[in-house]
Amino acid sequence: MSERKTKKLTLKSLILMIFTSVFGFTNIPRAFYLMGYASVFWYILAAITFFLPFAFMLSEYGAAFKDKKGGIYSWMAESFNPKFSFIGTFMWYASYIIWMVNVSSGIWIPLSNMIFGFDKTQQWTILGLTSVQTLGVLAIIWILIITFISSRGLDSIKKITSIGGVSVALINIMLFLGALMILILNGKMAQPLNVQELFLSPNADYTTMIQVFGFLVFAIFAYGGLEAIGGLVDETEHAEVTFPKGVAISSIVISIGYAVGIFMMGAFTNWIFAFTHFSDEEVTLGNVAYIAMNNLGYQLGQSLQLNETVSLTIGTWISRYMGLSMFLALTGAFFTLIFSPLKQLIEGTPKEIWSEYLTNTKNGLPINAMKVQAGIVICIIGLVSFGGSGAKYFFDILVSMTNVSMTIPYMFLSIAFIGFKMKKEIEKPFEVYKSPIITNIAVVVVTFVVGFANVFTIIQPLMKGDIAGTIYSILGPVFFGIVAIIMYNQFEKKRIDKDL
Repeated sequence: MSERKTKKLTLKSLILMIFTSVFGFTNIPRAFYLMGYASVFWYILAAITFFLPFAFMLSEYGAAFKDKKGGIYSWMAESFNPKFSFIGTFMWYASYIIWMVNVSSGIWIPLSNMIFGFDKTQQWTILGLTSVQTLGVLAIIWILIITFISSRGLDSIKKITSIGGVSVALINIMLFLGALMILILNGKMAQPLNVQELFLSPNADYTTMIQVFGFLVFAIFAYGGLEAIGGLVDETEHAEVTFPKGVAISSIVISIGYAVGIFMMGAFTNWIFAFTHFSDEEVTLGNVAYIAMNNLGYQLGQSLQLNETVSLTIGTWISRYMGLSMFLALTGAFFTLIFSPLKQLIEGTPKEIWSEYLTNTKNGLPINAMKVQAGIVICIIGLVSFGGSGAKYFFDILVSMTNVSMTIPYMFLSIAFIGFKMKKEIEKPFEVYKSPIITNIAVVVVTFVVGFANVFTIIQPLMKGDIAGTIYSILGPVFFGIVAIIMYNQFEKKRIDKDL
């Protein structure tokens, strides 16, 4: 037991955890499907105006508060204001509950793709249950297994996230090498590359400025999740050096990886052929990654002058590996996110807010709080899976409520960074922002970009006539914010009564 507690995250383990939590391989084919080569410009813009400056802020926070267990709460509380920090952290944590509900049900799609070569989950049934109910049962079992394994300590989690990180790296290598081989054999890009292609989307749905702004929001959210690693600072070896280095390396690799990956898609993907003729099924954001990788295999076979049957078989097997890779990547992300946000919420905030049962730790993790979290997630899964159409609508509402709540805390962290830099008593062993002017510019840009993304996310349903979607997007942060305020006010009242 004691040996498990003393083991720390190395630079390699930290980078793999960040990679599995932030980098989404499916964002590459999705971006190419929505905007073609033009998506690279918006991904780079999102990286320059949000991801990289925000990552460097987190690096400074992490190095300064290397011994703090509370992650983003501790950072904001000591830099700015505890109440402000609790509201942002609670809002952010609530959104991950819905993430777990969503992913625990959806993770079976890549697994099905791996086994059968396509999604058969809508046909799955256990003991006469409907497919939705069957996926609900599998999701509940999944949550129980993940919680049980995670409760055994960080070392168990580290091994699984490493597998997830490696699998994501391999699918990217497969994309790059496969696309490069096709390019060499064919001597030209499948999707013609010219100045116009770099700025105009081949997709008719992404030609107006409003639609392009919608894609910018998509690009910004593709970089989300880095803040979840904040709870690992105290678990990192030589944190004041290793943590900022891990964040910096991961951020740069992820930014470059997205841009290069999108360009490589064009080496084997003719946009019109791949997304209108290659697949008999309707292309959606949910299946476009599998269609694209299937096409990679098919085009590789054709470039090698293999017959049609063999080319299709290669495509099917690459698509199957894609399913395996995404299953492992989501599993790795799940193992990190099932404990990291909760750890930051429970260990960072004042213990008086929570019952003694919830603050109990084992193997360095809030084990009882993880059990309660599992119970909440399972209840929502059960309600959504077995509650009929009304329950599914309820879940749609929950998703709308959490879309904005997940990213508003980025603005909290950015604003608090000004206080962090102004407080000279906070020792800062690692600094990127050494000038107050540069600091203020970075804070303003990051806050504005995230704010713009959230405002656009809120009004986008309204522009499509979905008034309810806009209302629930606003209601989400308002609801979670009010709950957080009530909880913190009760804590302050208890503290005043205790002092009296």
